[in-house]
Amino acid sequence: MRRRGTGVGSRWHPTPCWGAGGGLQTCKQVVDEGRIGEPVAATALFGNHGNESWHANPGFYYQPGGSPMLAMGVYYVSALAFLLGPITRVSGSTRISFPERTVTSESPLRGQKIPVNVPTHITGTMDFAQGAVATVVQSYDIWAHHMPLLEIHGSEGSLSVPDPNTFGGPVQLRLHDGDVWEDVPLTHDDQVRRGVGAADLVSALVHDRPHRLSAELGYHVLDVMLAFDDSSRLGAHVHIDSTFDSPEPLPRGLPPGVLDAR
Repeated sequence: MRRRGTGVGSRWHPTPCWGAGGGLQTCKQVVDEGRIGEPVAATALFGNHGNESWHANPGFYYQPGGSPMLAMGVYYVSALAFLLGPITRVSGSTRISFPERTVTSESPLRGQKIPVNVPTHITGTMDFAQGAVATVVQSYDIWAHHMPLLEIHGSEGSLSVPDPNTFGGPVQLRLHDGDVWEDVPLTHDDQVRRGVGAADLVSALVHDRPHRLSAELGYHVLDVMLAFDDSSRLGAHVHIDSTFDSPEPLPRGLPPGVLDAR
């Protein structure tokens, strides 16, 4: 089944999401070095009860171009694509649990009713070209949870990945013969966070090399995110035709503010 083209609003932005954080760079090395063996499964889980309790103007989150998948899932899908490569198939189930939301934030819109016109609970699976299968939950319908945010499980161990929405946090590894989770020393400064994707584009132009946040990667992530709702509506798997070349990790040992060896 070929993916159909679908438009989204201009609020969706892939630029900071490709895995530039020090924690995700470390996870990339762990996976590429085979420390967890062959990746076989992953989880990407985000859940809260929406943004109307704090956002001054939250209505767009519940209209086409919004949704928890497009607003938040972009970080999680991008991180898994960075770590595991292209995705070939998506299966999704979605629902609108609350057809109307009320703004409760301290703003002039407090008390305003928001009609909900996009799925607010999105769940399903992603199949990767290299063989792993990821379980995905992106939801504005959950009051609280203890779910792990992002994990990768391999034939030799499991990897706990920092929340890709914050770019910081520890990396933890538990091998098949280990008794406890162990911290993995970061390969890059934990201050490597937002904005690195844009800086890398400029550096790539200066040094005449491919930039890591390619248009192909951004399109692929968008293609995958839209496929969850398509799959739910159609009642069928959606095969992903788009693909990308996996970006190289950031070089190690560079001084702060530098992206290329001189």
